[in-house]
Amino acid sequence: MTKLICTLFLLFLPCFFADIAFANDGGSGLPVPRFATLKSDEVNVRTGPGTRYPIAWVYHRSGLPVEITEEFGYWRKIRDIEGAGGWVYKSMLDGRRSVMIKGKSSQMVLEDPDSESARIAKVEPTVIGKLLECKKDWCRVKIEDRKGWIKKSHLWGIYADETVP
Repeated sequence: MTKLICTLFLLFLPCFFADIAFANDGGSGLPVPRFATLKSDEVNVRTGPGTRYPIAWVYHRSGLPVEITEEFGYWRKIRDIEGAGGWVYKSMLDGRRSVMIKGKSSQMVLEDPDSESARIAKVEPTVIGKLLECKKDWCRVKIEDRKGWIKKSHLWGIYADETVP
């Protein structure tokens, strides 16, 4: 009986460590933390890095910028502008960057990276745009069919010291 129990234990032992084995792929090799974008209109956010963990909630906003704070194998721990976080499968994320207007007031998109430049559009908080480039204090974005510059300090999805060519 003891031999049977030991044999069964040794036989099923690898099953208990399957997640750890798959997690040791070395991750992406990209810096953490970093920003990414949700790829789909339906992204399950789990309480842990694997399908055995329950779904905590579902994002329904493709293009939403999120911050990757951890990696575990093929899973990424993310957080959004409100600080809510959880684990998503890496294929649900896109490396192409987007930004969200943060704060409580609308912001102006300008023709050039200068506060005195011509105004192109007025955008409200939580509007999402495609990130085109960033310099020291300004980022060029595309929101719907308009391209222009906005102060980096008004954007979620880019770090204060980050530049994007």
